[in-house]
Amino acid sequence: MSKNSLKKIRESLLMSKAELAREAKVSPITIARIEKGMTCRMETKRKIILALGYSLSDKNKIFSS
Repeated sequence: MSKNSLKKIRESLLMSKAELAREAKVSPITIARIEKGMTCRMETKRKIILALGYSLSDKNKIFSS
């Protein structure tokens, strides 16, 4: 399982899991799994990064690896 800052960043933006899931066009269950440290596909990471308003070059701020 990989460590990430997704939950902390999402909450700092006052965004719910459902809101982020809608913006990223993924399921809320996917967001919950990633926040628990489970892995996800590169495409899913890309969608989440952009949905949070970050650029792809900021990926290490959210997903460390």
